[in-house]
Amino acid sequence: MAEAPTLSIRSTWPRPPEALRAAFAEAPTGWVVDAQGRRGALHHGIRALTKATRIVGAALPVWSRGRDNLAPYAALAVVRPGDVLVVATEDYEAASVAGDILLGMARNAGVVGFVTDGVVRDVPGLDAVGIPVFARGVSPNSPQKDGPGTIGLPVTLGGVVVAPGDLVVADGDGVVIVPLAEAGTVAAALEEVRAKEAAMDDAVKAGATQPGWLAARLARPDIRFLD
Repeated sequence: MAEAPTLSIRSTWPRPPEALRAAFAEAPTGWVVDAQGRRGALHHGIRALTKATRIVGAALPVWSRGRDNLAPYAALAVVRPGDVLVVATEDYEAASVAGDILLGMARNAGVVGFVTDGVVRDVPGLDAVGIPVFARGVSPNSPQKDGPGTIGLPVTLGGVVVAPGDLVVADGDGVVIVPLAEAGTVAAALEEVRAKEAAMDDAVKAGATQPGWLAARLARPDIRFLD
């Protein structure tokens, strides 16, 4: 019987075109969630650990065994400029999956962000690297480099399935995944969300104390006032 491979690597898949990425360039993650049916955000435990927080890029999914980062390093061999390393560890928190050396090399290769459901190390060094890093936390414990792992195959982390080429949008509020096949539709809906948010901001600036829809909602028969 043949032994299972240490790494399974897929190196080619579609990425979102630049024009599509540009549609999300300045959109807050909350707007992106609203534009795709109030879904897509990773678990809140995956949070920004660096001063830089803004990501808009294409997912390069990686699965790595806990306490190991052979797969994230091997992903550097297939990464393209504009990619986001999305590393699933099955929520492993006892040792880091990346530090400033790995992510410094990733930045040099054109990576624009790093997202993991594991933990990282070297936070001052990560800030110096300059790309946004989202993780569950920090541990100085070091990983091995033995595998197993996968690169360029779908992973699940933070309660969301991430496929290669999906759009990753992140800011200080968290990380949102937009499936590549739906990104055009979401981008169109994002314009409606943008207009709605602008109208609500204008109402607040004008002194509104309630949203315009509230009075009609409270007048419906399923609402009971007790005094």
